[in-house]
Amino acid sequence: MHIILVSDRLARARSMTVTPVHLVFGGLLMLCLVVSLAGGVLYYSLRHASVVKLPMLESLVLSAQEHEARKSEDFLRENLNAMAVKLGQMQAQLVRLDALGERLSSFAGLKPHEFRFSEVPGRGGAVSTSFAPQNLSMAELGRQLDALDRHMENRTDYLGIVESTLFDARIKRRLMPTIPPVEGTWNASSFGWRIDPISGQRAMHEGVDFIADAGTPIFAAAGGLVVAAERHPQYGNMVEIDHGNDFITRYAHASKVLVKVGDVVRRGRKIAEVGSTGRSTGPHLHFEVRYKGAPQNPSRFLQASSR
Repeated sequence: MHIILVSDRLARARSMTVTPVHLVFGGLLMLCLVVSLAGGVLYYSLRHASVVKLPMLESLVLSAQEHEARKSEDFLRENLNAMAVKLGQMQAQLVRLDALGERLSSFAGLKPHEFRFSEVPGRGGAVSTSFAPQNLSMAELGRQLDALDRHMENRTDYLGIVESTLFDARIKRRLMPTIPPVEGTWNASSFGWRIDPISGQRAMHEGVDFIADAGTPIFAAAGGLVVAAERHPQYGNMVEIDHGNDFITRYAHASKVLVKVGDVVRRGRKIAEVGSTGRSTGPHLHFEVRYKGAPQNPSRFLQASSR
């Protein structure tokens, strides 16, 4: 493209040839000029917004600020709702832990005032001058709550196992013949080899003789099931109680039997009265403990109870 320049100052006309490169360069120059002017106007408007009020610009800025504020508020509300749910779950777990702790205390024989589960324990301490206190962020608070929740769940499972173990031990202890069957001395004739009071021969005594007056109450040394309540040629009126775990106790020479086969008796229940029936020289209670049919020394169980 040719451009002819005509002027009074020029002696003759001049011509210029404009190529596509010139057009492109000119267009880019014009675009840069427009962008620069627009940027300058925007900078001037923002810099002097307190002096020159641009309603449209203010509207856009306020809209953007409101949008960010709503997003922040929604995010905060969602986090607070999630934390409230987590807090409710932890409170329920804490109630279960308190109840479980009270049961464990009773199983372990602890006094109620030693562990006050219904009270918040006292805590305190001086403020450190070496380390400045720090505020928890929402993210850090959430992580702390999650960690505490997992810790409480683990402790609940662990204490549940402990409770089950203590309960089983308590049941087994109640089923062991560890309380004296009568109120009286029991060393008149102990367990083991002795001179038989009737035959005068050396013989094995498979139980312990409690010396007591006729009619003295006889109690179950442990809870269990009555498997025998009968008259025996040598034991006289006899009661046998099965305590489970292959343990059986035998009460012989009674004057009166107060239970029958099939009765479930509790530890310490009166089951008979002292007498002198069967192979006996006088009123007393012959007491045996058998494990898998073999006689055991009753004094080991009774002394364990006294300890």
